[in-house]
Amino acid sequence: MRTFIVAALLGTALLLVGCGTPGAPLPPTLDLPQPPDDLKATRKGDKVTLTWTVPAQTTDKALVKHLGATRVCRSSQTMMSECAPAVGEVPATQLQAGKPASYTDTLPPDLQQQNPTGETTYAVEVQNTRGRAGGLSTQVRVPLAPTFPAPAVSGRVTPYGPEIFWRPVNGCVGQGQVSCIYRVHRRLKEEAPEKEAAIKDITDVPPANAANVDYELKLSDNLAEWEKTYVYRVTPITRVAQGNGVVEVEGDDSPPVEILAHDTFPPAVPSGVQAVYSGLAAQKFIDLTWAPVTDADLAGYNLYRREEGAAPVKINSETIKTPAVRDGNIRPGATYYYSVSAVDLRGNESAKSAETSEKVPE
Repeated sequence: MRTFIVAALLGTALLLVGCGTPGAPLPPTLDLPQPPDDLKATRKGDKVTLTWTVPAQTTDKALVKHLGATRVCRSSQTMMSECAPAVGEVPATQLQAGKPASYTDTLPPDLQQQNPTGETTYAVEVQNTRGRAGGLSTQVRVPLAPTFPAPAVSGRVTPYGPEIFWRPVNGCVGQGQVSCIYRVHRRLKEEAPEKEAAIKDITDVPPANAANVDYELKLSDNLAEWEKTYVYRVTPITRVAQGNGVVEVEGDDSPPVEILAHDTFPPAVPSGVQAVYSGLAAQKFIDLTWAPVTDADLAGYNLYRREEGAAPVKINSETIKTPAVRDGNIRPGATYYYSVSAVDLRGNESAKSAETSEKVPE
């Protein structure tokens, strides 16, 4: 009987030790999503795209479990203290903790016109399902400068390469504190869009009587390579002078224009052709010279000869590389008429030069 009582007491003691001493109760989490600290803004035309990372933790370091909608805030103040009123909202169904999120806001035209050299401030406010938030995100400033619509761009091929041209967009001129230029972009058709590069800025300085003149702006791309297809687009860029710097805001892009740089343009026509008879006892010939053609893609020349009443015939079997040649296939007493054409690397041939003649003595 005594043995049973001791065993029972020992068991009770062990049970009490196993239960341990209860600690202090933990405070309930406020469940407020941590404000994003990586808000970024990009502007294109009147559209401002905001991007940020949806918080995965609450303000007290707990995991976010009850994610609500995110309010988008815009203000004329340099720094907002609260999001009132919101200009947009991203519903909770489009958000996932720890993942990127975005929202695109449209700037009202009157806001741009009222303060063209100013800026507006954006922030986002991430809420829980009870509509409570841990505060505003980092805040970003966006220029309010008015932008311009895309021009209607066309293309053609000239002897100097592809050329794009367009009529000026009303108001996009390179003058004043808020000015505008046109930025031309180019890429090879087979290249990815990321390979596109800006190749030239064009400024519209209207003529004195511009109101009565219909004129075009254009760019000749003389660095393009023949027989390749290029894609061009033109973007109006608003430029705002701020302090010692300039802020640029892109307008809308023109539709892309494809141009095949197909060379169908012959070189310049040779000029100054001269023919001089020379002869020795055993060999007689006519020496011909002319002014060299300076086209960069010149491959050489063709020499044409005829006699009185006959049509010109090309007498060289291979392209002549220099602006001089000797004709030894002549006969005494004949009069020969000569003309020269130029040929480029793609086989385009110029018209024939003016004729010159020379008589071979008997």
